[in-house]
Amino acid sequence: MQQRIDAVKAQVATALDGAIAAHPAGELRDAMHYACNGGKRLRAYLVMESARLHGVDESAALPVACAVEALHAYSLVHDDLPAMDDDDLRRGQPTTHIRFNEATAILAGDALQSMAFGLLSDAAIGSPEVRVSLIAAFADAVGARGMVYGQMLDIAAESADVPLTLAEITRLQEGKTGALIEFSAKAGAILARADTAPMADYARNLGLAFQIADDILDVTGDEAETGKRVGKDDAAGKATFVSLLGLDGARAMTRELVAASDAALTRYGDRAGNLRDLARFVIERHA
Repeated sequence: MQQRIDAVKAQVATALDGAIAAHPAGELRDAMHYACNGGKRLRAYLVMESARLHGVDESAALPVACAVEALHAYSLVHDDLPAMDDDDLRRGQPTTHIRFNEATAILAGDALQSMAFGLLSDAAIGSPEVRVSLIAAFADAVGARGMVYGQMLDIAAESADVPLTLAEITRLQEGKTGALIEFSAKAGAILARADTAPMADYARNLGLAFQIADDILDVTGDEAETGKRVGKDDAAGKATFVSLLGLDGARAMTRELVAASDAALTRYGDRAGNLRDLARFVIERHA
């Protein structure tokens, strides 16, 4: 699996660099490059593996993979701003508003978001009908019913008098983290005009497991391992999966979710081996 992940990382880095380089030179473009540098490329990998699983050529899937990474980068830039999570470290380097300034960071995020939708209009993806379907699903995943909604719930929770319940945290993270992961996993099925339900089931479980792993790493990890500040949630008295379930309970829930994600791939047989390995990697991150 790691060899395949590395290959996708290289593909996406080259294609993203090319897409950003097409914009006018200057600080805005520099900030866009900076924001997209590094990262696990989990979402891009899901797009490319979902496409492979459904017999879709890589040339059609690559613009979609780049789109989700550009959108993810925008979300991190804005999430790190002082008005949001107020973070100064991301992917092991100063956050974009620290490296540049707040105004440039906001505009770089805006530019990456619009670029993402532009990438989904690429004729290499397929027919106009397929591209429209992708754009509609993408907009739903990243907007006020998905990622942005989850972020709003997270901000509201910070000023709430009563900590969130497990069900409320789950709903928050299904939007903030899970919605874009789900779109990424479904992308190959959308490209192939196939049933998206199995990949959606896989991704919902994977996305939640991934978030719980992040919560665990926030307690047990360090900045060198995570590339960002740790212990912030606990210091802020924020309810997390770990604070509600404890470390052992959170780890047990992660294992259950990974098993469920594996079961969702049954119809694909051995062809889904890489996606199964990816789900197991979630556990290994905090083993």
